[in-house]
Amino acid sequence: MIDPAAQAESRAQRPQLNIALAHDWLVGRRGGELVLDAIIHTLLKDQHSISKLYSMFDDASPVTEAIDNLPKSISKLNNLPAALRRWQLFRYPNAVKYLSTQLAKDHQANPIDLIISTHSAAIKAITPSSVSIPHLCYCHTPARYLWSQRSAYSSRTLKGSLRALGLRAATPTLRKWDFAAADSVTHFIANSTHTQAQIQEHYCRDSAVIHPPVRTDFFAPPDPSSKRTDALLLVSALEPYKRVDLAIEAAAIANRELLIVGSGSHENHLRKHAQRTRAKLGSKSLIRFLGHLTDDQLLAQYQSANAFLFPQIEDFGITAVEAQASGCPVIARRAGGALDTVIDNPNNQTGIFFNEPTPESIADAITNIPTHKDTAEHCRNNALRFSESVFSEKLRELINQTCPS
Repeated sequence: MIDPAAQAESRAQRPQLNIALAHDWLVGRRGGELVLDAIIHTLLKDQHSISKLYSMFDDASPVTEAIDNLPKSISKLNNLPAALRRWQLFRYPNAVKYLSTQLAKDHQANPIDLIISTHSAAIKAITPSSVSIPHLCYCHTPARYLWSQRSAYSSRTLKGSLRALGLRAATPTLRKWDFAAADSVTHFIANSTHTQAQIQEHYCRDSAVIHPPVRTDFFAPPDPSSKRTDALLLVSALEPYKRVDLAIEAAAIANRELLIVGSGSHENHLRKHAQRTRAKLGSKSLIRFLGHLTDDQLLAQYQSANAFLFPQIEDFGITAVEAQASGCPVIARRAGGALDTVIDNPNNQTGIFFNEPTPESIADAITNIPTHKDTAEHCRNNALRFSESVFSEKLRELINQTCPS
């Protein structure tokens, strides 16, 4: 058993580092921001100092207390209207170059010992050109819009078609830049074995896997006497690549209530899609869009839902683990980060996989949701592998390897 007092003494003996953080954008509170928040708490607990947080965009909305309290350096792209952020991909390299210049100036004023970036778009390219500073990149994914899911960033709307056209034109140049930018990273951290394979494929780099932290102390099963409803739950940003459309169609086929938590640019399209689908199939399913929920409200949904739908290929998928931590089994596509987080084994089942990205495949899985009396316990025990304390300890070990005393 680990002795907390011995751990604290060991941390006190380690050198205190001045660390710069970098994050693609601060425009909401999703999985990437929760990882950043956990990194900050780990660093402060170990008595390191954080010089500044560098980001391409910041819409000034609250994220977490730890993130909000950090001094920040934001690129000039942030001066553009927020609606144009997704149309500025070709300008991301210049935005990161500007932040790199700011980082170099800050390093001259107060030397920085380590850079930690949390990357899914462009921020891993941050580097002061004049000096060499060790750089850990926590990679959520090599930019999906360049490498793995380009088609998912378009839709059947005029805006979606224009986005796809612009992305197609910019991809060759941006891919070349993104590949070269990987050289600025000393060590890559992958958030799953799926992302680890992507980093190797697209950047030709090795990486260590440290799964994102999940708040397993907060997300917990309900009282054993509580009864779950028959409703299905989905928690997601409402964007094309999340494949919420498949979940809607599957629920309609299965005549099951579907509760959708989240918001995004695809919301209006999905609301219309739900109406059309139900009318087309003559389905009695009820599709409810709940918007953004507080943590307590979200926990209540996890604790009462019959199963959690996870229709997309996700690099990790914190929500699928939050659901399991709350005792809720998961229906997931047999791909991506779900292979790390969901167990489809009769002896220790925490969910069920579907093989094809079709509503029929998902609807078939819905009819086979695990209902064993120990399912909630299996889900909970599996989720504990991804706790905040496990994340912190693994991150701590890698920092010590990168910046030994």
